[in-house]
Amino acid sequence: MSQSRIRVGVIGAGANTRKKHIPGLQAIDGVEVVGVCNRSTESGRRAAEEFGIARVYDTWRELIDDPELDAIVIGTWPYMHKVLTCAGLEAGKHVLCEARMAMNAAEARAMLTAARAQPSLVAQIVPSPFTLAFDATVQGMLRDRFLGELIAVDVRHVSGAFVEREQALSWRQDTDLSGLNVLTMGIWYEALARWVGHARNVFAHTKHVAAMRPHATERRLVTAGVPDHVDIIADMECGAQARMQFSAVLGLAQPTSAIWLYGSEGTLRLDGAENRLYAGRRDDEELSEIEVAESARGAWRVEEEFINAIRGIEAVKLTTLEEGLRYMEFTEAVARSAASGTTVSLPLSTC
Repeated sequence: MSQSRIRVGVIGAGANTRKKHIPGLQAIDGVEVVGVCNRSTESGRRAAEEFGIARVYDTWRELIDDPELDAIVIGTWPYMHKVLTCAGLEAGKHVLCEARMAMNAAEARAMLTAARAQPSLVAQIVPSPFTLAFDATVQGMLRDRFLGELIAVDVRHVSGAFVEREQALSWRQDTDLSGLNVLTMGIWYEALARWVGHARNVFAHTKHVAAMRPHATERRLVTAGVPDHVDIIADMECGAQARMQFSAVLGLAQPTSAIWLYGSEGTLRLDGAENRLYAGRRDDEELSEIEVAESARGAWRVEEEFINAIRGIEAVKLTTLEEGLRYMEFTEAVARSAASGTTVSLPLSTC
């Protein structure tokens, strides 16, 4: 199937789909984005006109059932990911699903089960992009024991903004649309797991600072179910202890987007804001920037990987549904721990 023509339909032409998925697919030889379905037919028409897409479907069911399509891209909010992924696979379509994978671990598990029932089809989750440029370098440093014994991990992403209680509720703050996903927690955890593996237990506190927000289009207040702030302590399978903080309400805090790895012989820091990697060893006075050769720098190639997997050229690596389930189980463990005040063990289930 390496030279075959692949016809793709898009469900949900959101920001990342417009910026990455549609242009990325259209740039690949033999791939045609032939149809789109959005939240309304009118918004679907606008997307079709923008990208020269021939067909606009009134419903996602019409798109999935179209026998002329080989694959679908799901660019909706998480509340539709399980429904569309399972329906697409059942209809014989390859599936590329936007992150976060699902609303919760149970939905992610159902998606994985559906994919395993269709082994001839490709199912892929859009990966966390934050560390792609440095993954191979950091993984190599860890294999070479640059840090020695890994002792502790710090992950922190805060905006430095004060709470804005009058700001309308967004889909990211609405549990009916986003599920248990909190801020950038899942994105950073997925990236961290590529380096050091997964957590084996989680203890978390969350805080809802703006528990009620204005509705986006109606004159009423609605519950903002997703926390504004979360602190996490986790024991990692590799033996390190992890501390993580994600917040949208720490006014005047230094804006931070970073991972620190502390070892017995060295320290490493990824500055996500500057997109730079720093490291030092025991005898160094300070961290120094690690210059990553272009040949070693990873890059966004999601659409290429998806099409290559369909054509049998390579297997999906970023991100498999198995890995997506692991980060959704971490996400759910954080929610369970915060609700119960107890430590939650991982994994939540065996697949």
